[in-house]
Amino acid sequence: MRLTPEQVAIIKQAAVEVFGDGVSVKLFGSRLDDAVRGGDIDLLLESPDVIESRMDKMLTLTARLQIRLGDQPIDILVVDPSTPRKPYQHALATAVTLP
Repeated sequence: MRLTPEQVAIIKQAAVEVFGDGVSVKLFGSRLDDAVRGGDIDLLLESPDVIESRMDKMLTLTARLQIRLGDQPIDILVVDPSTPRKPYQHALATAVTLP
């Protein structure tokens, strides 16, 4: 995993601030591969509850992470009970929960 412990802590804290304590934060994509360089930070957030104002919260989280981590590309997928799983199958199958 190509995130420092400090980056992981920042991501988890910001996710809880925006989405609440019940959110699970996972990483997927190229940042899981230690042999690759670069790439955006692909995050999958899972919530047991339906998330209201999903887009507003995604944008808020993206902005907070860019301020705290520096201006870098961040992609966020949010999955809750109302989300169809099919478009997110790859992310759901490969994502790793942040420690």
